[in-house]
Amino acid sequence: MAKRLAPLLNRVLVEKILPPSKTNAGILLPEKSSKLNSGKVIAVGPGIRDKEGKLIPVAVTEGDTVLLPEYGGSEVKLGDKEYHLYRDEDLLGTLHD
Repeated sequence: MAKRLAPLLNRVLVEKILPPSKTNAGILLPEKSSKLNSGKVIAVGPGIRDKEGKLIPVAVTEGDTVLLPEYGGSEVKLGDKEYHLYRDEDLLGTLHD
């Protein structure tokens, strides 16, 4: 039975996108070469409430590709997959083609 994590408040569950370790021709790439710390949004919480009680929704949606901070987030393991849980305001931006 697979578990599904539903983030609370303004939290976002992200699966990190790992850069390729070698080129199509088989050349090994150094770990830091053009590494963009990004991930795919798997699930989002409903948001948080402001002082007046109005709901402030999370800025990203499931399926978005986001730019992640170098540090932070909480590591979460579900089955054999590894995810990271961030607060909405900790995400640096969304990436588009």
